Amino acid sequence: MSLKDSSYALKNALFYTLLVTCILLVPLYIYTLYSKTIYEIENELILKEHATRIIRSMQEYDSIHEEYFEFPRFKSIESGLYDLQFKPIFTLITKPLLNLSEGYHIYNNYAYLVLSLPKERYFSAEYLIVATELSYASVYLKVASILLSIAMLVLLLSFFFLKRFALPFKRVNKKLDNFIKDSMHEINTPLSIINVNIDLHNRKFPQTKYLQRIKTATKILSTIYDDMDYLIKNRQRNFEIEAINLKDFLYERVNYFAEVAAMKEIKLLCLQCDDLMITFNTTQLQRIIDNNISNAIKYSEPKGKVEVSLHDFDKGCKIIFRDYGVGMKNPEKIFERYYRESSQVGGFGIGLNIVKAIIDEHNISLHVSSVYNEGSTFIYTFPANMKQL
Repeated sequence: MSLKDSSYALKNALFYTLLVTCILLVPLYIYTLYSKTIYEIENELILKEHATRIIRSMQEYDSIHEEYFEFPRFKSIESGLYDLQFKPIFTLITKPLLNLSEGYHIYNNYAYLVLSLPKERYFSAEYLIVATELSYASVYLKVASILLSIAMLVLLLSFFFLKRFALPFKRVNKKLDNFIKDSMHEINTPLSIINVNIDLHNRKFPQTKYLQRIKTATKILSTIYDDMDYLIKNRQRNFEIEAINLKDFLYERVNYFAEVAAMKEIKLLCLQCDDLMITFNTTQLQRIIDNNISNAIKYSEPKGKVEVSLHDFDKGCKIIFRDYGVGMKNPEKIFERYYRESSQVGGFGIGLNIVKAIIDEHNISLHVSSVYNEGSTFIYTFPANMKQL
């Protein structure tokens, strides 16, 4: 399984783990309340046991033979004797007790048991109070352990089953990739032959509108081919950075699409173009420029115009593509793969998706503005560190 497939499986496994964990929060919350209640009951029994030991000690005290009574002390249990008004006769309890009615009470994680004593029997005390600090750490630790164990189990199982379920699709995708690669190779050969023979014919004989249309069609097909080839091979290819005269490169691509624009009687204009050098990869730069010019022509009305300009400034440089065509209904979706604004025009909806991946990789910012039925403008801002001084 490839790194991409593993990442997909891991991402979805995390999603399902989070979903299952959220679903389990309610029963775990109920379980936590139940565990805390059990813990409080157990603590009440412990307090009653210590209270019994104190009372037994007082019963066994013999004032005739023993000079004084040593009040029992415990490590984590506090206790004391109180009169009828709950004034301490002797107490080891340091915290204030709010509810002094007989019974078991909990306040601010402090539990105490109030027991009434037989009158005039135990050092004139009316009440015995036994208290201790409550710590729910063990309860929370247990619940956290259960939650973590379940989450880890769900994550492992989800990842395992997603990988297993993905295997048939992976095999199909591999066959499809191989088919596309073979098809691309088969397309490239006749496409090159057509272009070469048209050029040879145009050198020997006068150009005709029919051959011109064939030449234009091959250029459109070449652009689609280049996009598909880039999409298939970009992960295996190492795109080397080199010095590029951006003005010359832009003029070359505009001239390349001039015949395509002429088929719709569209004026493809290169307006202000500052002369500057940048460090970039030619293949990736061509994908950016070609897809923008191709789309601008594609979505322009016949006899319209497309404007391309290059502006140099201190913080970088800008390439601007502007058309006066149909505009966009959903500009926020145009970079999604396979999305097309109109099914009536050609293409596969992958060009701008490729462009978006390239500009994100190189921190090139993009501003898109479009008014439906009036046209669109794409402004690409290349950072200053790409410019060669």
